[in-house]
Amino acid sequence: MSQLSGPDPHVAASAGWTEAPARKGFFTDTSVCIGCKACEVACKEWNEVPEDGFNLLGSSYDNTGALGASTWRHVAFIEKPSSAGDMKWLMSSDVCKHCTHAGCLDVCPTGSLFRTEFGTVVVQDDICNGCGYCVPACPFGVIERRTGDQGTKNVGIAQKCTLCYDRLDAGHMPACAQACPTESIQLGDLDVLRARSAERVQTLHDQGVSEARLYGENPDDGVGGSGAMFLLLDEPETYRLPPDPVVPTRDLPQMWRHAAAAAGALAVSVVATFIGRKRRP
Repeated sequence: MSQLSGPDPHVAASAGWTEAPARKGFFTDTSVCIGCKACEVACKEWNEVPEDGFNLLGSSYDNTGALGASTWRHVAFIEKPSSAGDMKWLMSSDVCKHCTHAGCLDVCPTGSLFRTEFGTVVVQDDICNGCGYCVPACPFGVIERRTGDQGTKNVGIAQKCTLCYDRLDAGHMPACAQACPTESIQLGDLDVLRARSAERVQTLHDQGVSEARLYGENPDDGVGGSGAMFLLLDEPETYRLPPDPVVPTRDLPQMWRHAAAAAGALAVSVVATFIGRKRRP
């Protein structure tokens, strides 16, 4: 990409695509999520993602816990005390954010991670060398190297949501959005989704749901805006989302400037030392 931070309305063009369609993305409206997990199942079936455990965590109906190499869609079940004194359910289907400035893509040494013509970020399994540099580079903790026995697909390879790149390329909807019975997960042009999500928040506010808010829609945030935005009914931390995500590579120019200044100061001190020695009688 041509820059490491800030808004970029043409991410595909910045990645070298000359005739790119409008950027695609997800809008997940958690206010209508019923926690059915149809998205998780559809994702696994279509992308041949292996099972990641059939045991409940013991704290909720959640059996996966978080996104990972074998969990590309994760439905969170959150129990929280309400102001009325009882408990309320918060359900949300989390997914890779397909960031405008994706740390995983920026640090990949092999080119395995690339920006598609739809503006999404995809891993090429046959190019990934399993170095794992992408794992700490993601501010959301999405991408991981897959673990498993010898028969498990892509063990040791970095894995995450592709926004069903193959389906998009064929003109189809991603499997998770296709399977969602309440249209909590919506696919569309990113600019259209941003406008739609803002209208939805305003509708909920008019209905008295003052806690409704958007997450990931702001192009001025620390990742340049996400390709997957969410309507939340509580603080991001409640959903285990970072409140102010920042792509690690954003500070690279400043880091290099500091490194250059330090190297320059060291060089000056070395030269001054040798000159001082020569002047001694």
